Amino acid sequence: MYRPTLNVRQRQSRDEVRLTAAASAHPGAAPAIRGSAAPEPVALAPTGSRGIAHWALEGRGWQILQPTVDFVLATVAVVLALGGPAAVADVDGVRAPLLALPPLIVLFSHLRGVYRTKLHAIALDMAFPLLSAVSVAAMTVAVAGRLFNGADPSQPPWLRAWAFALVAVGVGRLTLYVLQRRARALRLVGQPVVIVGAGLVGAQLARRLETNPEYGLVPVGFLDDDPPLDAEVGGREAPLLGTVDDLDRAIEQTGASNIIVAFSSVTDARISRLVQRSQELGVDVAVVPRMFETINHRVVYDTVGGIPLMSFSIVDPRGVQFAVKHTLDFVLAALLLVLLSPLLLACAVAVRLGSPGPILFRQARVGRDGKLFDLYKFRSMREADPHEEAACAAFVPDPGTAPGGVEGVDRRTRIGRFMRATSIDELPQLLNVLRGDMSLVGPRPERPEFVEVFRQDIRRYGDRHRVKSGITGWAQVHGLRGQSSIADRVEWDNYYIAHWSLGLDLKILLLTFKSLFEHAD
Repeated sequence: MYRPTLNVRQRQSRDEVRLTAAASAHPGAAPAIRGSAAPEPVALAPTGSRGIAHWALEGRGWQILQPTVDFVLATVAVVLALGGPAAVADVDGVRAPLLALPPLIVLFSHLRGVYRTKLHAIALDMAFPLLSAVSVAAMTVAVAGRLFNGADPSQPPWLRAWAFALVAVGVGRLTLYVLQRRARALRLVGQPVVIVGAGLVGAQLARRLETNPEYGLVPVGFLDDDPPLDAEVGGREAPLLGTVDDLDRAIEQTGASNIIVAFSSVTDARISRLVQRSQELGVDVAVVPRMFETINHRVVYDTVGGIPLMSFSIVDPRGVQFAVKHTLDFVLAALLLVLLSPLLLACAVAVRLGSPGPILFRQARVGRDGKLFDLYKFRSMREADPHEEAACAAFVPDPGTAPGGVEGVDRRTRIGRFMRATSIDELPQLLNVLRGDMSLVGPRPERPEFVEVFRQDIRRYGDRHRVKSGITGWAQVHGLRGQSSIADRVEWDNYYIAHWSLGLDLKILLLTFKSLFEHAD
């Protein structure tokens, strides 16, 4: 469990008072905060042992490596488009402007923010910036050639250079992206981070970073003036390095290159001084905003004199944009039903021949505004006998875990196992989309009996019912399927609703293909 633990530099008298109070309140319980010895900080291997991999994939070399690889691969693409090295040496004035394509690709990629360090990049996020940077660079070369040479640029070498550069630079960036994610997952690279604020949000943030190494940040400790005694959120133990006044020592002790300011009892004035001091030390600072649950990418920054203002724009599930979404849902669902009709027919025949019972499985689910509807799936299990029905009815998922997958006795048929493994059993939900019960993308619907429990136990669980349920969703493409954390699902689903756009829906649909062979929920 993540438990901020006090070290010896903090006031021993305060520790004794608080630990005594905790023992009085919970006799026989072990205190969550200990002050007897300085804890060993959680840290990566020393930078020296990580060597060139850390420098190239996480350190300063990353800002050099990206444009260098782009330039080299774009140059190769231009050389191939012109016909090889010999043709480049003999290039005429009409084709000469193509030689400016590699530096222009690097320039426009920089202007598009491609080389900025991102905490958690998805490969699809690179697609549009890559397409726009290479295309604008190619158009710039074409316009320059037209202006200076008076020749029509729409000739095969120019088109080949654009296509080759798009493929070469795309493959290069994807390779770098995979290498960085792999190195982060193995903890070969990563930035040590100190979290200011050891309460619920700080501990949850530490758990997220620990369980998702692809973010590239490794929590090495907390700073807090008044850490809670019961700050236990899933994760491993992280040391409390001191108060905010111990910033310099904490950075020196842990080698932290990043500071994240989460919620704490420290005054804003002291936090401002901490941020300024971190910047003086060359440490990157990020802040979890106070109203983070209401903020989305539509935030507008403005000022009144020297006072900054942030204006929030919320998503309206009953607005015009969602009307467009639901219209597209209907059209795409109808088209997919037509295109997939041979597969659907084959599955229906296989289910019928595989075991006695109906072809479709129906189950009551809770949708938009709390309305009940029947969700359709291909039946993947044989019918249960009375003993198995009792076992299934008595099944209760682990606390905090969403139901799903195999509950009770495993009654999956052979074809049912295959359909679940490939998520083909979910395809009949296209009928739910046509009926208006569901959307292609949205939070997964749950059974009524579980909804009532989750409403009471999980904060903001009911917010998901502002929109239609989906066949796939933001939580599912991030691995939260089957019997996974319901609190994590709620977090991802509410993020989806707050940040909804047609572009995000498209991204989720594309990412769904990546997870087709994972077990369905």
